[in-house]
Amino acid sequence: MPEPQDRDVATARQPGFVHAVIYHLLDHFFPGNYGYQNTLFRGSLSILTAFLLVWLLGPRVIRVLMHKRLGDIPDFDNKDLNELTKHKANVPTMGGILILFAVASSTLLWANLQTFYIHLALFCLVWLAVIGAWDDWLKLTRKGKENTRDGLKFYQKLLLQFGLGVLLGFYIYKRGVNNEEILNTFRVLILPFVKDPITLSVPAFIFITIIVVTGTSNAVNLTDGMDGLAAGCTAMCCFAFMVLAWIAGDGRVASYLLVPSVPEAGELAVLCGSMMGACLGFLWYNCHPAQVFMGDTGSLPLGGLIGFVAIVIRQEVMLLLVGGVFVMEALSVMLQVGYFKATGGKRIFRIAPIHHHFQLGGWTETQVVTRFWMIAALFAVLALATVKVR
Repeated sequence: MPEPQDRDVATARQPGFVHAVIYHLLDHFFPGNYGYQNTLFRGSLSILTAFLLVWLLGPRVIRVLMHKRLGDIPDFDNKDLNELTKHKANVPTMGGILILFAVASSTLLWANLQTFYIHLALFCLVWLAVIGAWDDWLKLTRKGKENTRDGLKFYQKLLLQFGLGVLLGFYIYKRGVNNEEILNTFRVLILPFVKDPITLSVPAFIFITIIVVTGTSNAVNLTDGMDGLAAGCTAMCCFAFMVLAWIAGDGRVASYLLVPSVPEAGELAVLCGSMMGACLGFLWYNCHPAQVFMGDTGSLPLGGLIGFVAIVIRQEVMLLLVGGVFVMEALSVMLQVGYFKATGGKRIFRIAPIHHHFQLGGWTETQVVTRFWMIAALFAVLALATVKVR
């Protein structure tokens, strides 16, 4: 028997015309309206929908980007890497517009639009999309000037991301503590392998939200440096969080696995499915040799949404495992910069992020991307395997 909240979700969706049509179609093929009661089922449909949208619209969007002359300009502080990437000059970027359209459309089609967390997710998507698109546009339209490669200043991007983190943290916490049944869920930090959680104050919760959303957003952005690397790793990460969001939204399963139960969070499985499908569709055109790059327009919102989902379902620490590749990329940059400053110019890696370190070490781009995909898949499987372990 489905949970009462699931029946409420199905009932709440019927008034809309489009949703009513889909509701009755699913009810015909899946008697008992299983489709609307199960967020994992709708999440699977959102994968297919987002994939098809990107796949079908991809050629037209790529032509528009080429017509607008929004081509990439590879420019690294390493002449060997510049030589390796010179063939990517003028490949259109800002392809993240395609991903975001598919994510938003698929989510609007399959998710319960009366769910608070879906509203917040769409707000997060738009906020980070504006930052990313603004940054890409500045980089691509300042050709010929002294600051050719300058987009937004790093501190400007951080301030905007911090602002989003404060808003998300405040409203997520407020929503959680206003529900007596899950009040304590939003007052604690869940640690893998540890049964007893850590109690959080309101400022601590908001601070963690800022760090998670900003950190994940920038980590995915750093990973977006090779054909298909960020899209493939993000798709695997989204699959893991699709399952975790479904678990959090199902009280019985969450109770059995000893993980936090957040009833409305089940709808985020649909969002994660939309992101996964959009990334897989984008890979069709972004795999080596890439016909289009997502740019900050795509990478910042994708990373931010993953961090947002982790906060809502109370799996912030699990994110470090699920997004292990993103953690590797971000840490490689922080270690490189820190060591360079501390030693007066010495380096740990040939260049950071770490995927370029291996490229300069002799791996082909395809080898680096494929091996990082394998690592991302292993991280996702390991994370799901540890859900029951406390």
